[in-house]
Amino acid sequence: MNGAHDMGGMHGLGPVAPEPEPPVFHHDWEARVHALTIASPTRGNIDRGRHQRELIPGPEYLRLTYYEKWLTGLEALLLADGLVTPEELASGRADPAQPKFTPRLKSEDVTLALTHASSFRRTAAPPAFAIGDRVRTRNLNPGGHTRLPRYARGREGVVVLSHGAHVLPDSNAHGRGEAPCPLHTVRFTARELWGPGANGHDTVSLDLWEVYLEPA
Repeated sequence: MNGAHDMGGMHGLGPVAPEPEPPVFHHDWEARVHALTIASPTRGNIDRGRHQRELIPGPEYLRLTYYEKWLTGLEALLLADGLVTPEELASGRADPAQPKFTPRLKSEDVTLALTHASSFRRTAAPPAFAIGDRVRTRNLNPGGHTRLPRYARGREGVVVLSHGAHVLPDSNAHGRGEAPCPLHTVRFTARELWGPGANGHDTVSLDLWEVYLEPA
């Protein structure tokens, strides 16, 4: 999607100010939002969750903190799936008259879920590109979710790694199936991405699904 969330390569947003040894959570409520998101039945499709956050209107998205975005997206998904009512969200209390759902995670399963990453590797047709191939990213302007950032569209690079087939977020986010697709790491020069004023020694590597690529 083209939206305020796709900030890569954009100017005018101020300097990046990384925190030295930042805490995992700045406030207790952030840890709770993280836990709620992981435990929610909606967590079964992480791509859908990312897309839901991309649907937050631009001015609001830029105003919200990181975990406020998580909470906003989670509330929208819970409402969309009929897991809560607007009244329950407003009050913070479950309505005894509403049906109860089985939790996605039991308490004894939480540690395992947080310490073992799920695999998105799948089986698909052999890749069309190999390490060393020059490729060009397609100049796509999708209305839905994509992992191809705007600043890298229509640019030439070189395949430096191949990772096998993985779930395609562009399809999975919208409930159209996993559509496994080969995934490659493509290296671009900074000047290819941002013009002759960029540092000639710098490069940027992006993990890109093969459907984003064509021969250069």
